[in-house]
Amino acid sequence: MSIGFLRQALNALQQQSRRRTPHRVSQWFKWLSPGLSVKRWLLISVGGVLLASLGLAISIKLTPIFWMIQLLRDFLGLITDILPYYISGPIVLLAGLLLLLWGQTRTVGSITKVLRQEGDEELIDVLLAHRRLYRGPKIVVIGGGTGLSTLLRGLKTYSANTTAIVTVADDGGSSGRLRREIGVLPPGDIRNCLAALADEEKLLTELFQYRFRAGDGLTGHSFGNLFLTALSDITGDLERAIAASSKVLAIQGQVLPATLSDVRLWAELSDGRRIEGESNITAAGGNIVKIGCTPENPTALPAVIKAIKEADYIIMGPGSLYTSVIPNLLVSEIADAIAASVVPRIYVCNIMTQPGETQGYTVADHIRAIDAACGQSLFNAVLVHKKSPSARALIRYAQQNSHPVFLDRDAVTQLGRRIVLANVMHEDETGCVRHDSPKLARVLLRWYSGSHR
Repeated sequence: MSIGFLRQALNALQQQSRRRTPHRVSQWFKWLSPGLSVKRWLLISVGGVLLASLGLAISIKLTPIFWMIQLLRDFLGLITDILPYYISGPIVLLAGLLLLLWGQTRTVGSITKVLRQEGDEELIDVLLAHRRLYRGPKIVVIGGGTGLSTLLRGLKTYSANTTAIVTVADDGGSSGRLRREIGVLPPGDIRNCLAALADEEKLLTELFQYRFRAGDGLTGHSFGNLFLTALSDITGDLERAIAASSKVLAIQGQVLPATLSDVRLWAELSDGRRIEGESNITAAGGNIVKIGCTPENPTALPAVIKAIKEADYIIMGPGSLYTSVIPNLLVSEIADAIAASVVPRIYVCNIMTQPGETQGYTVADHIRAIDAACGQSLFNAVLVHKKSPSARALIRYAQQNSHPVFLDRDAVTQLGRRIVLANVMHEDETGCVRHDSPKLARVLLRWYSGSHR
């Protein structure tokens, strides 16, 4: 019984060792990957040990060192008398290498235990992922609302050099109340982007999106909005508050408001009405023929212009056309900087039309609206979802006077835009249609790589 049990235990240990050995070897070889800045420091450390030994030998006039070398020489001579040099040499060399690997493995293991207290991810994998993300392209994404945060959740797995430029024209909900009562810039869209770029996204999203259900004056407010409002008061302005929040949340990338001016949207409708206020424009339910803002020409944040000039890739949308995407472009400095850029620039068109903003719009209508608002062409390609939503989703949206955005190919081509067709939609069990974060980011990065060759 006991002998059989021991044999089974030994076999199990051997199988486990065989499974772990290739993995462990592959982990060691990862440390030889270029760009980790590990090999150079290891060599410098070895050089330091040799120099320190030489300095010690010189300072004590070599006397103890001489006897130690003599003793080592006699010991090695004894070994070679027992085993030939062509056998003893490789054995000693192998023993030295094994000791070195063992020491380095235990050192790295100790460091990993401190840095990665939770989870089984190896330190080398963390370093490789860090290197890949921070060597990713400099991406500038322009928009607002849930569309922008959806895209950011996908992009953060490809690059840590992402800059989200967010509209500050929101005047509804919790953001609108804070704007009216305290006089701060609306933090809602910025809050969504910070949560989307954070490492611990699920927990932070729940925290930042949490809305108080009770309390005098607190009901309906989002915790994230209150957090940013308090930080704005402490640091002096929204830009500093965002920077401080970014450090606290350890976000990958940066989030910037398009302007620090108190921007308010207005729109002229086809029936002659002039509607003021972002939330009122959509609620008016008319056809927008012109959109603008007060003040007429707000000043762009300098960091925004710097990010656009240094960008490798510029993405506009997805999001509400007139109340999320275009408000950023009404800042003329931003529009001019984008137009002057020679990097790939793409507009992510919405999947469904939006009542009160784009009812009846085609893809070309979306492009014309952006061109008209900015007075110039800002992007050279448009991403359009390929497949139609399910019948259940179509019925649901039709009840709200919303329909899939029709792709009028000839009109888009005449506008000088390249069409990028892809399946980037996610539809939940209720028939709600949204862009799929991983699919959207993957398609956008693939198109960027192709256009960059």
